Amino acid sequence: VIPYPTQSFAQDAEMSLLEYQDFIMKACFLDKKDPVKEWKELSKTQEKVVKRLNGAKKMRFVGEDTDFKLSVEGRKWINCDGRLNMPDGEVFTCPVENSAEGQIRFTYPGIYHEMGREVDDITLTFKKGEVVKAKAEKGEDFLKEIIKADEGAKRIGEIAIGTNKGIDKFTKNILFDEKMGHCIHLALGLAPIPHETGGKNQSSIHWDLLKDMRTGEIHADDELIYEKGKFIL
Repeated sequence: VIPYPTQSFAQDAEMSLLEYQDFIMKACFLDKKDPVKEWKELSKTQEKVVKRLNGAKKMRFVGEDTDFKLSVEGRKWINCDGRLNMPDGEVFTCPVENSAEGQIRFTYPGIYHEMGREVDDITLTFKKGEVVKAKAEKGEDFLKEIIKADEGAKRIGEIAIGTNKGIDKFTKNILFDEKMGHCIHLALGLAPIPHETGGKNQSSIHWDLLKDMRTGEIHADDELIYEKGKFIL
């Protein structure tokens, strides 16, 4: 998938078309002297991250109104480095389906594009892998409706860490937003590429929700590996 700047995308991002064109250039590293070199360097950095995470069993995410744990034992992390999508820049896996415990509050609105809905200030509480409490400042009824869509909709299909520093603005376009270099995101519902990740969750939905981690931490097996929006491996 490759983006193209249009007036409608620019409007969603609250930018002029020229501003949005510049944004896409930065997101794809086309503002750099040697974009290919930049992508290769990001790929090497992410490969180091993936190698560390593939040896981890448990993950903990700590931040504003957030203390959240899950298991990734036996699952494979994927290095998304621009070979399939552009822009790119994330590492992700599918957590063990019954392992999520704790609370996470999402910084950015949850955009459910299929129905054109926006849900603000989402907080989810998990127990034994399932959402047991869901709150939102706006759109709470819709949030609860989606979680009840099917059995898999209340479980996590994906957990990911964004790495693209060229994407620093929320644009309401998930192709960009999930790659933001200071964010994590988790997806309720369907597990992506299960033949590679090992994910098993099945659902009719796959809804990505984003959290700013510039004031947060990520721990792998009790080791601090990420703080203030950056890996410290």
